[in-house]
Amino acid sequence: MTERYPTEALNFERRPEAEMRTRAQAFFELMQRRRSVRHFASDPIPLEVVRQAIHAAAQAPSGAHKQPWRFALITNPSLKRRVREAAEAEERETYERRMSEEWRAALAPLGTDADKPYLEHAPALIVVLRVDYDLDQAGERSKNYYVQESCGIALGILIAALHDAGLATLTHTPSPMNFLTRLLDRPKNERAFMLLPVGYPAPGCEVPQLTRKPLDELLIEFG
Repeated sequence: MTERYPTEALNFERRPEAEMRTRAQAFFELMQRRRSVRHFASDPIPLEVVRQAIHAAAQAPSGAHKQPWRFALITNPSLKRRVREAAEAEERETYERRMSEEWRAALAPLGTDADKPYLEHAPALIVVLRVDYDLDQAGERSKNYYVQESCGIALGILIAALHDAGLATLTHTPSPMNFLTRLLDRPKNERAFMLLPVGYPAPGCEVPQLTRKPLDELLIEFG
């Protein structure tokens, strides 16, 4: 029988309600200012900050505590160029052949196309990799659980941590993303989940004027 994890006292601080409200409002306002950026400055960024944000993301809950994620941090210009070229090849195929008219219409207000210069301009790219199953040294498999959900939670924490630290990001999902695991020479149990350019916004960067759904359209309460 598998032994249970040892236990320890929970490190949790119960805060006064007034402080809770203040902190909740401040975090909302911080995240309300977060925007996806497609125009990055080439200025270098503190990579120790990026690594710390990745470490924060890795504190996310996961199915059976399997932690089914890897994070590839790319700063090499040559590799970034290869990522861009491969991503644009997939994007051209998508825009020209795979994309439905409904999908094309949904993207039209954002002005996106198959050109992805930010994959080179951003000083860093993070590839979030989902680990569908673990492999031990003998090559034996062990199953991971709720991999998609676990990686999604980790990705959300990563984006929030980078934004809180003062860095901009873009969630980029070229489909299919198999080229990333090939370029990074990752093992067969890993698959690209998200490609995240990271950096400072370019001077004069503009983003679409978007409105987000109000709380009363999102929240369903049962009291």
